[in-house]
Amino acid sequence: MRPEVLPWQQENWQILSNYMQQQRPPQSLLISGLQGLGKLILARQFAQTLVCPNSMHTGFYCAKCYSCKLFVAQTHPDVITIRPESEAKYIQIQQIRTLIIRLSLKPQFESHRVVLIYPADVMNLAAANSLLKCLEEPNERTCFILIATQPSLLPATIISRCQKITVHKPAAIMAINWLKHQVSHPNPQLLLNLAQGAPLLAQQYAQTDILMDRTKHFNLWLSVTKFSAAVLEIASVWAALQNIPILRWIITWVADIIKCSFDCGSNYLENSDFKLDLQALAIKLNPQKIYKFYDLLLQSQQQMHTQVNKQLLFENILLQWAALNTGK
Repeated sequence: MRPEVLPWQQENWQILSNYMQQQRPPQSLLISGLQGLGKLILARQFAQTLVCPNSMHTGFYCAKCYSCKLFVAQTHPDVITIRPESEAKYIQIQQIRTLIIRLSLKPQFESHRVVLIYPADVMNLAAANSLLKCLEEPNERTCFILIATQPSLLPATIISRCQKITVHKPAAIMAINWLKHQVSHPNPQLLLNLAQGAPLLAQQYAQTDILMDRTKHFNLWLSVTKFSAAVLEIASVWAALQNIPILRWIITWVADIIKCSFDCGSNYLENSDFKLDLQALAIKLNPQKIYKFYDLLLQSQQQMHTQVNKQLLFENILLQWAALNTGK
C-alpha cells in the first residue's frame, strides 16, 4: 500500500523513497517550508516508512505489519516526538536531556528509531546546543527529523548536519483544484491568497471565521485614518491576538495599495474584496511615504520573532499609519 502523498509533495516523497531503496536513510533530516504545506504529514509518512520492516526495498511502508499498526496508534516505542510542552513557546533543554537518556538505550525493534522534532525552529539556544551533540554522535539506527517553517532560526551548526527537504508551494492551478475538492467555499482563491498559497492552511481557513475576522480588523485599520478609533486600544487588541496573522494582513493591505497606485487589476491584488477602499487610499497617500511605511512593516515582522513588546510595536505601526494619512 503506497502512502497517499499530497500532490505537491510527489518529488519530496520520491527523494525520501530513494533513501530507503538505497538502504541509506539519513541520520538527520530537515524538512522546511511555509505553514500549511503538510510538512508534518510528509515527516510522519517517512517516519512510518523508517520503522516499517518491509520498507527497505519498496521505499514505502506496508501499513499492515505490527510496527505500522503501532505507529498509527501512536504507541510505537521507537518513535519519539519532541515539541513544546503544554503552553510553552519553546522546546526546552530539559526535553533534550530526557531525549538523550532515552537514546542511550537500543531501539526495541529491528528497524529504525525516529525522533520527530517540531517546530524545530522554536528550540531555545540551550536545547539546540544539546541536540547538536546528538547529531554529531548519532545513536544506532536512529534518524532525527526536524520540521521548521523558518529554518533560518536554527543554528547553522544544526542545519549543516542535516539532509534537507524543502516543501514548495504548489502551482496555483494545482492548489485551487485540490482546495475545491476539499472544501465548499464561494471564494477559494481568496482563501489561498490569505494562506500565501498554502492549500492546507486555506482548507483550515475555510472551516473558521477567518474572513469575518479579517474584515473586522481591516475596518479597525481604516478607522485610524478617520480618527474614529483610539490607537492604544487597537494596539492592545492586536498584541493579544494568538492565531490571527494581523501583521501579515497589514503588509498585504499596504502592498495592494502600492499596486493600486499603478492601476493594477483585481487579479494582482491579494485582497481583491477590499479593492475600492485600497484604491481610495492609493489616491490619497504620498507614494514615497507609503514605501517607507511598508519598510517599517517588514522590519516589524522580523521583530515579531524576538522578545519584542508587541503592544509597543503595534502602537508604533498605528501611529505611523495615522501620521501617513494626515500628511505629516
